[in-house]
Amino acid sequence: MKKVLSLVAIASLAVAVVACGPSKAELEKKAKATADSIAEVAKQDSIAKAAQAQAEAAAAQAKADSLATVAKADSLKKVEEEAAKKGGKKGKK
Repeated sequence: MKKVLSLVAIASLAVAVVACGPSKAELEKKAKATADSIAEVAKQDSIAKAAQAQAEAAAAQAKADSLATVAKADSLKKVEEEAAKKGGKKGKK
């Protein structure tokens, strides 16, 4: 009789342990939450990369503008120097 009761007790514990696990719906919900989290991280990463690319483009444009301004100033200075050497009139068109 003790063996039968022991087997029944072990079987009932095994059933209880299995029944305490997450259900299929809970597992699917957890998997969906994980997938959504991964998608959100990918989206935020994409936004961050786009913002970084935009900032780099703005910096490159600012550098190009600065170089163009310097080149223009150098060009004007050179023209004025050549005009001064020739004895031309400065500043009047």
